[in-house]
Amino acid sequence: GSYIQWSGQYENEIRAKRRLQIVMPVVLLVIYILLYLTYRSFLEAAQVLLAVPFGLAGGIYLLYALGYNFSVAVWVGFIALFGTAVQTAVVMVIYLGEAVARKREELGGRLTREALFEAVKEGALLRLRPLIMTSTTVVAGLLPIMWSTSTGAEVMKPLATPVLGGMLSSLALVLIVTPVL
Repeated sequence: GSYIQWSGQYENEIRAKRRLQIVMPVVLLVIYILLYLTYRSFLEAAQVLLAVPFGLAGGIYLLYALGYNFSVAVWVGFIALFGTAVQTAVVMVIYLGEAVARKREELGGRLTREALFEAVKEGALLRLRPLIMTSTTVVAGLLPIMWSTSTGAEVMKPLATPVLGGMLSSLALVLIVTPVL
């Protein structure tokens, strides 16, 4: 009639992992639905949602480089990263769309390949400084956490790591891949 059961922190970790296996897909679905409602286009919503895997890749690489394991704090950091990465991609897509619409209006409705390239370049350059400033602000805000050795740093560092790595990689998506798409 005896049994062995792990309890305490391990038990809480397993329970949180199960909950996150439900929450993470729901978060991504909610983000996609909100993007679809914003753009009324499955394609544009999917294009903006590309910021999530790019951010995820950067976050995972930095976690691996620093030797952190996946924990609840790490997944909370990923959720924060997904929102921030999608927000920067949304802003870029809006500016690119406005630049293309202005160029199309200038040319009387007909848009040549060269005019499209010029409009995309113009829209991307308009957003370059604000996007770099946003990413720099996020990174600058997280660096003190990453250097911290005080009480609570063992929880805050894994939370900040995916956001820090993901912001850098999603910035590359927003500045390079999004204008190309």
